[in-house]
Amino acid sequence: MSDLHAINDAINKRAGRKLLPSIGVSIALFAIVWFSLRYERAIFAGIVALAMVLGVREMVNALKSADINLSFPALTLASIGMATAAWFGGVNGLAVATAIALPWLLALLLPKGPEHFIRNASAYALTLIYIPFLAGFLILLARPHNGFERMMTFVVLIACNDTFAYFTGLALGKHTMAPKISPKKTWEGFIGSLVFTTVAGALAFNYILDAQMWIGALAGLAVVVSGTVGDLIESAIKRDLAIKDMGDLLPGHGGVLDRIDSILYAAPTLWLALEIVRRAQDSGLL
Repeated sequence: MSDLHAINDAINKRAGRKLLPSIGVSIALFAIVWFSLRYERAIFAGIVALAMVLGVREMVNALKSADINLSFPALTLASIGMATAAWFGGVNGLAVATAIALPWLLALLLPKGPEHFIRNASAYALTLIYIPFLAGFLILLARPHNGFERMMTFVVLIACNDTFAYFTGLALGKHTMAPKISPKKTWEGFIGSLVFTTVAGALAFNYILDAQMWIGALAGLAVVVSGTVGDLIESAIKRDLAIKDMGDLLPGHGGVLDRIDSILYAAPTLWLALEIVRRAQDSGLL
């Protein structure tokens, strides 16, 4: 038993997180997503809105360490409005809601005068785009009549990306991608994820979406690249703020943003890929 504990501790130390709690949280989150999408997609949209608010809360708290104080109630209202607009109005609704929210958030800074205006305005813009806007594409993925199939395809791609990057990097990782930003992320892990997620994308598109395999392979590749960029961007934010995690809500992961960092960037990528495929099919090109 002590040997098993030693092995587990060694894996946790190498990976930088507790493996078993992380797996448990991932399974629980998958179950919630699956049931909400299977029985009522509007519930899933509500779950995404909740995740937006929790993520915004983590960002607001994290920015306080840099003496940047944003209005959590205002960002919460904006997030709920953007989620609602995405569900009822699609991509146009999300875009318009974002265009309305940002100027009003900046207007909140005017009574404070010009000091640090650009810094605080940039923080508002980053928070608004990084969390509720990008997360809105999860709602856009789930919104159509085949939203369940689209989201299950996304789950397969994200799961493969995270899993194979993690274990390939753990077993073979030697060359770090960005040592100053994320010392544990390696090129070997990235390549392993790229190979397996590309294959998974081809299979998922063929068997879940009834689409051509080569399109799924390209989508899988794009999800890996965008997801990795998203992961590195959040790591850069945490490094700049000198914090380890964005929160502590999810055991083995940290905060909500620590769990969905790659998801936030991969969701718009897959949405765009599916939109291109849909329009190509409608025009007879595919």
